[in-house]
Amino acid sequence: MAENNLSRRDFLNIAWGAAGALALAEAGGVVLSFFSPRVVEGEFGGVIDAGTVDSFIPGSVTPFTQGRFYLVRMPDGGFLALYRKCTHLGCAVPWNPAEGCFVCPCHSSAFEMDGQLLNPPAPRPLDRFAVAIVNGMVKVDTGTAIQRDRTNPDDLVYAEVAS
Repeated sequence: MAENNLSRRDFLNIAWGAAGALALAEAGGVVLSFFSPRVVEGEFGGVIDAGTVDSFIPGSVTPFTQGRFYLVRMPDGGFLALYRKCTHLGCAVPWNPAEGCFVCPCHSSAFEMDGQLLNPPAPRPLDRFAVAIVNGMVKVDTGTAIQRDRTNPDDLVYAEVAS
């Protein structure tokens, strides 16, 4: 049989090459994880279970700080999830219950309960998130904000009435 002698130099070259390949693979994994989205169930960027339909009274505005939105239940019972970011410069817009509207603290843009623009300089209504009602639970998908040029009654989501 022929012997295959491996010199010390060849062994070290192979060992260093393997260690370098492993380090390169680890660095690639770190870079990929840095660029991957960090979506956690129940937090901004994912679907949030807001609660049962009955836990929101008609005519109410409920803030969801982790989700960065307000869940609005209109007086007629329809649901709407409004992004709390002003469409002017992106400031956080608080709900002002005394005035019954959202008022931006930076430049005084004002929005109605359904997000309709009342007072510029904001160029358009507040963005919204998709709302779904599944088995009596209100779910809000904060993955993508829906921009709109004007409010529309079709934006509202209603719970099915049991017969």
